[in-house]
Amino acid sequence: MSASTTHTNRLAQETSPYLLQHQHNPVDWRPWGPDALAEAQRTNKPILLSVGYAACHWCHVMAHESFEDEATAAVMNALFVNIKVDREERPDIDQIYMNALHLLGEQGGWPLTMFLTPQGEPVWGGTYFPKEARYGRAAFTDVLREIARLFAEEPERIGKNRDALMARLAEKARPAGKIVVGLEELDRVANGVARAIDTQHGGLRGAPKFPQCALFELLWRAGERAPAEEGATRTAAPAFFSRVLLTLEHICEGGIYDHLGGGFSRYSVDERWLVPHFEKMLYDNAQLLELLSVAHARTGVSLFRERAAETVGWLAREMTTPEGAFSASLDADSEGEEGKFYVWSLAEIEAALGRKDAAFFAVQYAVTPEGNFEGHNTLNRLKHLPRNTGDAGPAPEEAARLAMLRGKLLKEREKRVRPGLDDKVLADWNGLMIAALANAGALLGEPDWIARGARAFRFIAAEMTRGDRLGHSWRAGRLLVPGLASDFTNMIRAALALHEATGESPYLDQALVWQRALDRHYANPDNGGYFLTADDAAGLVVRPGATHDDATPNPNGVAAGNLVRLAVLAGEDAWRRQADRLIEGVLGAAGENLVGHAALLNALDLRLRAAEIVVTGSRERADPLVAAALRLPILTRIVLRAPSADALPAAHPARDKISAAPDGAAFVCVGERCSLPVDAAALGEAVRRMSG
Repeated sequence: MSASTTHTNRLAQETSPYLLQHQHNPVDWRPWGPDALAEAQRTNKPILLSVGYAACHWCHVMAHESFEDEATAAVMNALFVNIKVDREERPDIDQIYMNALHLLGEQGGWPLTMFLTPQGEPVWGGTYFPKEARYGRAAFTDVLREIARLFAEEPERIGKNRDALMARLAEKARPAGKIVVGLEELDRVANGVARAIDTQHGGLRGAPKFPQCALFELLWRAGERAPAEEGATRTAAPAFFSRVLLTLEHICEGGIYDHLGGGFSRYSVDERWLVPHFEKMLYDNAQLLELLSVAHARTGVSLFRERAAETVGWLAREMTTPEGAFSASLDADSEGEEGKFYVWSLAEIEAALGRKDAAFFAVQYAVTPEGNFEGHNTLNRLKHLPRNTGDAGPAPEEAARLAMLRGKLLKEREKRVRPGLDDKVLADWNGLMIAALANAGALLGEPDWIARGARAFRFIAAEMTRGDRLGHSWRAGRLLVPGLASDFTNMIRAALALHEATGESPYLDQALVWQRALDRHYANPDNGGYFLTADDAAGLVVRPGATHDDATPNPNGVAAGNLVRLAVLAGEDAWRRQADRLIEGVLGAAGENLVGHAALLNALDLRLRAAEIVVTGSRERADPLVAAALRLPILTRIVLRAPSADALPAAHPARDKISAAPDGAAFVCVGERCSLPVDAAALGEAVRRMSG
């Protein structure tokens, strides 16, 4: 006889809305009470205790995936006495078993899933369990069977077998012959990258040196994941962060940075970041702008904020088209010579500044009579690197004097023949910069940066689209169509960044339109990802479908991150399932080349650790919460404003949160676990605590 005809769910007579949500599950749910405990002792079955609350998103996800599934329910019913608790109705029960989970060394949050002896003694537990094995996590039914086996075969050792239990579950989570990438693998890749970093100059060892931001972000994310102390398999968090900070300090103070006009050159030809290949690319500056904002937000080092602001200044002065979009690049050459526009002789500086100021400037920027490279001087401050992250930089009077002298030299430099400007507008590179402006602007409290990104976005949405399709390149009124997958993924990311920064719904609407067009015309059914070119692109012998990063993040990596964010912002878990198919499909075929897929690994980290922050309530109540949320680390936070139920789609899970906190609050979910509602003062701490 099927489970669907024999289950006896006992929740229909309860008053809790949360329990009533589960009254039609095929699980033999019982409310907490003497009858449930007596049944466990009578049958000598272990207890499966599930605790949640009505506004808990991941409680609903686990219910939909597992508790509404006949096959999963049959296993639960056969092996356990199943008890469902509303933690708001029974905070005493919740507190007892949440404390027990913490004592077992597991992270807390809701849904709370605990396994108890028939007497109600806690044995082991967790929070959300996936229906199917994913990212190194065992499937829920594998967990159920292993716990039940332990109770049946080794009851006298049940309290001592946690390590053995975890080892067996780890085997089931990583079956032989299947490539699995989860947090353990992310840590392994990050440790490998950390070992390859030049600990004297930053960046990967050797020359030339490129600002490989996806790899630096991968290290940064590992620092956020890592424990505070040295462990057996993880480098300590400070070691990850220090490698990125060391690299950024050298990039910011080296010759690769334009100390007069702002902006970063493509790469350094030497290992010290001293001598650049002088062209400036929009995409490098976009990625560095975002990373600098992340570094400043964590450390408070003024150097990083200064370089970010100066780079935006360069973008505004030299790279913005009359329409408000951003040009592609600046040449390295002028007058037939690479770098001629940027390098100086000591005599030229003396002529511009006078001997006394020139002498002061020369010491600060490593200018010598013989030059620091092939007879020329590339301005740099590598001798003045911050010695630690608390370095305050030059004294205020000295900094003001240097700024004045740089201004004089910049004005003098403007008299030279300028390098050529490639003023075509590329949708994908603009998407990178727009997202960087929105993210950095929100994190550092720079609304003008967000507005600048919004202006570029409006141009591309209006002039570089045909229906729901993006073009790739625009210049002088002519648009090259169809666009590439990179155009769609980077502009979707830009739309979502602007939506989070501003709360304006048209950005989300546009992101959804473009995502559906991307799925329709670029989908690669072999791996769940995307081809670079559209299905109606003409004149191609094959459709390129590379998945590894190059100078820019691969579209598949960008798309995966977008899908994770869309699941939260649009309230559709189908987008998250699509992200899972993409990540597993592409990484499963990547083999040993995981480092070459850093952007996708970063998206996986977002998938596993995203801080989903839902802010409810009136604007007066919500604004401080939104401001606090936007100051949290941008790599893993997703901010959803839900002022009223009418502002959300009918099926959006955040509607339950609005009814649960009518006066306004923030709800936090991290790694498929949800917090209780918190206020602005407690928001950051709630995210840190849940992020472990």
